[in-house]
Amino acid sequence: MGDLLAVCRVHQLLPDPSAVGVTAIDKRPVDGRVVVRRFGLYADVQADRRDHGGPDQAVYAYAQEDADVWAAELGRDIPPGLFGENLRTRGIDIGRAVIGERWQVGTAVLEVTQPRVPCQTFARRMGEERWVRRFADANRTGAYLRVVQAGELGAGDEIAVGYRPAHGVTVAEAFAAWSRSKAMAGPVGDDSDDVGPAVDARIELGRRLLEAHAKGDVTLAADMLRRAEQAAGRAVLD
Repeated sequence: MGDLLAVCRVHQLLPDPSAVGVTAIDKRPVDGRVVVRRFGLYADVQADRRDHGGPDQAVYAYAQEDADVWAAELGRDIPPGLFGENLRTRGIDIGRAVIGERWQVGTAVLEVTQPRVPCQTFARRMGEERWVRRFADANRTGAYLRVVQAGELGAGDEIAVGYRPAHGVTVAEAFAAWSRSKAMAGPVGDDSDDVGPAVDARIELGRRLLEAHAKGDVTLAADMLRRAEQAAGRAVLD
């Protein structure tokens, strides 16, 4: 059981040297209760809808415990919304959340879909040296969620973890397997960093996710499904 410290949505669109030209990463806490539906919080937006947003990335959650680690390392405050998150949580170890587990928050039901992959817009937002690599190496990514049941939520709500798929693959495990973080070998398809145990772990992780997806225990987001298929496919090639 955890609780919701803050609900954040876009404060203003900021200029950004990306192809889109603006970013909606500037999220800030709002008062009162907020409606959440299939595509996210009411009155929130994503500027780059090719890489962000959609039903599988409708809501982004980040843990206060992880923010505290960054605050200590960076020597600066990490207030709710700074990372572009919609929900700042407490008492939920998001890295250990299982892909597909469901949270009851207020009257809404949310489902963990995938870890956040840091991008250059995030790096520009933070202004910290080598931010993308540092964030990836730390593997404190937070998680994207889909909205299973629309409803209302607000700061102070309890977060109750309900359904948890038996496959057991966590947000942190998935990110370590897919990313260039120091936790495991290189990304899927990059043979230069492949070493036996890391490759075997990635294959097994992919197989577990695909089996759960096939059984209907979890509905993998498109990106997670692609990566799981690529990882499991290594078993045929090796």
